Amino acid sequence: MRDVRDAFRALRATSVVSVIAVLSLALGIGANTAIFSILDSLLLRSLPVRDPQRLGLVTRATGQIASWTNPIWEQVRDREPLFEGAFAWSSGRFNLAQGGMTDLVDGLWASGRYFEVLGVPAMLGRVLTPSDDRRGGGADGPVTVISYAFWQRRFAGAADVIGRTLTIEGVPFTIVGVTGPDFFGAEVGRTFDVAIPIGTQVLVRGKESTLDSRSHWWLNVMVRLRTGQTHEAASAALSGVLPQIREATMPGHYREEDKVRYLQEGMAVTPAATGTSALRRRYQQPLLTIMVVVALVLVIACANIANLLLARAAARRHEISVRLALGASRLRLTRMLLTESLVLAGLGALAGLAFAAWGSRLLVRQLSTSTSYVFLELPLDWRVLGFTTGVAGATALLFGTVPALRATRVQPSEALNETGRGIAGDRRFGLGNALVIAQVALSLTLVVAAGLFLRTFGSLARLDLGFDRGPVLVASVDAQRLQLEPGDRSPLFERLRSAAEQLPGVAHASLSVVTPVSGSSWQYGVDAVDGVPVPGGDQARSVYVNLVSRDWFTTYGTRILAGRDFTDADVTGPEVAIVNQAFARKFTDNENPVGRRIQQEGRPSRAATDRLIIGYVEDAVYRSLREAVPPTMYLLLPQQPDPPSFVSISVRAAAGSPLLLTRALAAALADVNRDLAITVRPLSEQVNASLIQDRMVAMLSGFFGGLALLLAGLGLYGVTSYAVNRRRTEIGIRMALGAEPGAVVRLVLRRVAWLVGAGIVAGTAFSLWASRFVSTLLFDLQPRDPATLAGATLVLAAIGVLAGWLPARRASRIHPSAVLRT
Repeated sequence: MRDVRDAFRALRATSVVSVIAVLSLALGIGANTAIFSILDSLLLRSLPVRDPQRLGLVTRATGQIASWTNPIWEQVRDREPLFEGAFAWSSGRFNLAQGGMTDLVDGLWASGRYFEVLGVPAMLGRVLTPSDDRRGGGADGPVTVISYAFWQRRFAGAADVIGRTLTIEGVPFTIVGVTGPDFFGAEVGRTFDVAIPIGTQVLVRGKESTLDSRSHWWLNVMVRLRTGQTHEAASAALSGVLPQIREATMPGHYREEDKVRYLQEGMAVTPAATGTSALRRRYQQPLLTIMVVVALVLVIACANIANLLLARAAARRHEISVRLALGASRLRLTRMLLTESLVLAGLGALAGLAFAAWGSRLLVRQLSTSTSYVFLELPLDWRVLGFTTGVAGATALLFGTVPALRATRVQPSEALNETGRGIAGDRRFGLGNALVIAQVALSLTLVVAAGLFLRTFGSLARLDLGFDRGPVLVASVDAQRLQLEPGDRSPLFERLRSAAEQLPGVAHASLSVVTPVSGSSWQYGVDAVDGVPVPGGDQARSVYVNLVSRDWFTTYGTRILAGRDFTDADVTGPEVAIVNQAFARKFTDNENPVGRRIQQEGRPSRAATDRLIIGYVEDAVYRSLREAVPPTMYLLLPQQPDPPSFVSISVRAAAGSPLLLTRALAAALADVNRDLAITVRPLSEQVNASLIQDRMVAMLSGFFGGLALLLAGLGLYGVTSYAVNRRRTEIGIRMALGAEPGAVVRLVLRRVAWLVGAGIVAGTAFSLWASRFVSTLLFDLQPRDPATLAGATLVLAAIGVLAGWLPARRASRIHPSAVLRT
């Protein structure tokens, strides 16, 4: 305790240095802890269920995550004795509104044993049972289990919630249970508000139910291993019955070669103690990259503090030599100085924990959008505290050990011999020079990384999409609950389009099944063009498809390069199509495709088709900004015999912000039919949501790159200032002998230039080596981009010149008489 008290006294004696050190450590340790807590929640923490180590996820034989059809799930369920239990689920968004504007919540399609196999009891009521998971509902009718958070938010924690009715997608469900506050589901990054049995899909979806579909892949399947059963043994058991499962679930429309491949595809059971997560697969590499960035920032901060401690130790040489002369041991003095370092690190860690708690939650909020809520538990548990403690201890050793050891090398006689005059070229500060070079090198690496990520985000934000994002408002309409016959859907959609088009302030209105950059897609296979078969397998024949109405290209501002748009006359005429430039490159040798015919063979899911290409449009982004524009075929929605029950109505504002049309558009659509579920959002918001990952990486790398520059500049300034102070006598003599102030400035800046130059050389080599690890995060940019490296070098050189010029200017103003009198 005495050492701790002495440490606090010593830190108060140099309060400015101490505050700078603590703030630097707080930012470095806090940033590392914040990113670690997110990685811990996303990658390391086990699910809050019973014996999570005995859970296994059913994947492809390669371990690749896969979704399964309901017929496949039912086959696995019927062979449940192979394991202790099995369950299936699928996440989605459920609408609780009776009609009009949607009231969307996070939903869960869950099999009857979902909660039982996970080992999750109900806090109130009961959980789902296999008797609930029947087509059309069990003996108690359609039932639902709600989460604790939804119970608090929607029902204010009412004790009589059990037995109440909750309307989900227009169907009344009885609430039978509430789960505990710690359970969020089996998918990390998502939570659920309501869970309903898979078998009730026939009530919610009606004729569009996919329970019998052998080609609708939407369910995740997980099993619980028997006691002593390994994941390898479970995989072997599943493989033993796989031929029967595959035979029983073969899609009827598959070609012979597709059937062979389907029968040969394997399945495996992989460890799932940490659950499954689409968020994990998407953000694992970006978060690990940011973790490396913040770790390097902490190393730079440690180098900075080590330099400060070296300077302070040099200033305390007289004190330390006096202590030695009075009988203090070198071990005792080393312990005293290391205690000061530990106190600094401890204060930085405490401040860093507060920063981490705020920063980690802020980052998670940045990942959420209006249509996708990201949920991650971020408790201050033993792993986070252990990580922070370990980082604090490591940083204290990193920046405190060498200064402490060097400080105690003084001799007791120095207490008598110290004269106070500076000694030119003091070797004992050579380590400070090495630390500055390391700071410059690491800072250059971080600035290069920040430049690459900022340029990537800029490229994506400025990308020519092939359509106008600004003036378009999109209303997503779901007509499922109307239970319309296929032939009645297109007329309803046309009435909706007409109602939207007639609104004041609307220039154009159109329909589509897929909106750009929504993440969803439709794909067809082109079997022949002008009677010439397309060679290759399914991938070679595949094209992306969108079902649209007339004026869709006008609404979105996509240019028609040749041919014409759809017209009302096409609705009752022969089948037609419009294709993009990528389609022409793939199927017509980049020639104008207008007038050519596209053939598709008949399948059980659709009749044989022969379509005439009437239009040729410019390439436009379909699903993702990062993907190359795929070959795309636009078909006329009213020509389709079996259109889906959902559609998007896109309107182009004649002037001003499209947000001004939101209420009027929703009201006009609801007037057509009050039972429609309507969601309205600007197209620009949808595009911006697709940039979340790149925005986050650019924002964080830019912030920490700037922080690294600041720390490197402070370190360079500190070392140069110290060197100037040590050489005041020499500089004064030089000036007394006739040296000009400019010569003194050059003398100091030569040393700065050497330090910065050495750091830039080392940093360039390290950047070129490390850049290959971030290539997958870049867009339209090479990881070893010369312009980015040159720009980072110039920025760092400018910071170095500024940090060195200030002490050099001060040195040039030293008056010889003032120095020689001391």
